[in-house]
Amino acid sequence: MRDITGDLAAAIAQAGVRDGLLSASVIGSTGSLTTIEFEPGAVEDLKEAIRRMAPPDIPYAHERAWHDGNGHSHVQAALLGPSISIPIRDGRLQLGTWQQVVLINHDTRARRRRVAVHVLGTA
Repeated sequence: MRDITGDLAAAIAQAGVRDGLLSASVIGSTGSLTTIEFEPGAVEDLKEAIRRMAPPDIPYAHERAWHDGNGHSHVQAALLGPSISIPIRDGRLQLGTWQQVVLINHDTRARRRRVAVHVLGTA
């Protein structure tokens, strides 16, 4: 799990948008985007909740077909979703004081993730 809030803020600054919308989507079927207070306790709570929703230690049809051990990774990512849209006001993401945007890799191995970002609005 990685905090990408700063990366998204940089995209807004580069685009020069003052008011509008940022849309971001992770590329790949075992990644997701969401928001959370990015502190150790909340991060661990989210990880545990995701494991409870789609535990890695139960059978998945995907694994019977592909034998890659990541059936739960696909389900976890699908439950959280690959994309997020956040309003932009006065050149800043409209997030709460303790709210950050996080990229989550659900796969069983490290992956280099790409996030497609679109910034729409007025200068």
